[in-house]
Amino acid sequence: MKRFFALFLTLVLAIGVLAACGPQNNENASSNNGGSDSEGEDANKPEKLVVWEDTDKGIALEPAIASFEEEYGIKVEFKELGMADEIREQIRLDGPAGTGPDVITLPHDQIGQAAVEGLISPIEVDQSVIDTFTESSIQAENFDGNLYGLPKATETPVFIYNKDLMDKAPESMDEVYDFAKDFTKDKQYGFLALWDNFYFANAVLSGYGGYVFDRTDEGLNPDDIGLNNDGAIEGTKYIQKWYQEDLFPKGLIGENGGSTMDGLFNEGKAASVMNGPWSFQGYKDAGIDIGVAPMPTLPNGENFKTFIGVKGWHVSNFSENKEWATKLVEWLTNEENAKIRYEKTAEIPPVKSLIEDPVIADNEGASAVALQSQYGVPMPNIPEMAEVWEPAASALQLVATDKQEPKAALDEATKTIKSQIEQNHSN
Repeated sequence: MKRFFALFLTLVLAIGVLAACGPQNNENASSNNGGSDSEGEDANKPEKLVVWEDTDKGIALEPAIASFEEEYGIKVEFKELGMADEIREQIRLDGPAGTGPDVITLPHDQIGQAAVEGLISPIEVDQSVIDTFTESSIQAENFDGNLYGLPKATETPVFIYNKDLMDKAPESMDEVYDFAKDFTKDKQYGFLALWDNFYFANAVLSGYGGYVFDRTDEGLNPDDIGLNNDGAIEGTKYIQKWYQEDLFPKGLIGENGGSTMDGLFNEGKAASVMNGPWSFQGYKDAGIDIGVAPMPTLPNGENFKTFIGVKGWHVSNFSENKEWATKLVEWLTNEENAKIRYEKTAEIPPVKSLIEDPVIADNEGASAVALQSQYGVPMPNIPEMAEVWEPAASALQLVATDKQEPKAALDEATKTIKSQIEQNHSN
């Protein structure tokens, strides 16, 4: 009898378990999961997403927003703020207050500090999305082993020349040097570059084998600085040569160097310069018929490793809709919207498929930037980079003014950088 009762109870429990796994419970499970992915997304959709865009660039955002709203039924609002400083400062206030954006744009060299401060969130996207962009631009959006955004535009210095003074872009800096030796006289110059400015000079130092921070699989290593290695010294000696031989004017040093260079080029007194795409329109407005090409190869046969600047879209760490914000970031940077953005702003997208698209390939300036970017290196985005600029510039200026030899100047700069990193960034 007891055995029968035990079997009976076992049967009842089994039936109960089966019932719990039956159609009714599955229906509830489907309901909890939204029944399908799309229904689940609908249940979690925000009514609105907010984007902070760079000043005067909203015109490029509007078409992408319109198509996103049509596709997903989520309203997107945007506000224009200064990208270099205003956005970062404002999100520190508005983010914690709950009045900030879901998506912001930042230059990539601010990513490290923004991540450390908890202003932006890492994002996860499919590898297929990552593969649409150039390797260097994705590298720029990584910090501490995490992807913090997707790139929307890239820029890097290129070779710009006056077609009335130079028939075509030289292929090597040896050719540029020979041209400059013949052309430079009576306050006219064959080639000008702001090589006392580390942003531009690093392209030479790195082309000879120098580096700011060693790059590992885990990211940049601030404990390994290559600004005074043999390659960096050799590159600085090459820079020194242009100053010592008076191929650059005396005024091409310090804070006024940029205006001096632009003035000479705009007046037709300089045949060529090293500058970025931000200068194209100003030169054209001055009536110069400019040609643009990737930088010629260095005397050692290597390419200039110019700093690449990447502007990207990032998800605010304060957003309550991070998944949808990430989806919006993907949408804003897809091939179609990247192309529209270029057409409206002339900002060059680091989207692989667009490099050979006629809209870029047939534009001399855009094509040159895209090609040079393949040789460049992303400007370091870790907080320790803040300690590099001033000591490096001081070293270059000491060399340019013949006050110190390259090795001594770079040794001193590196010592200062390491000291400042230890003082300001030690755990």
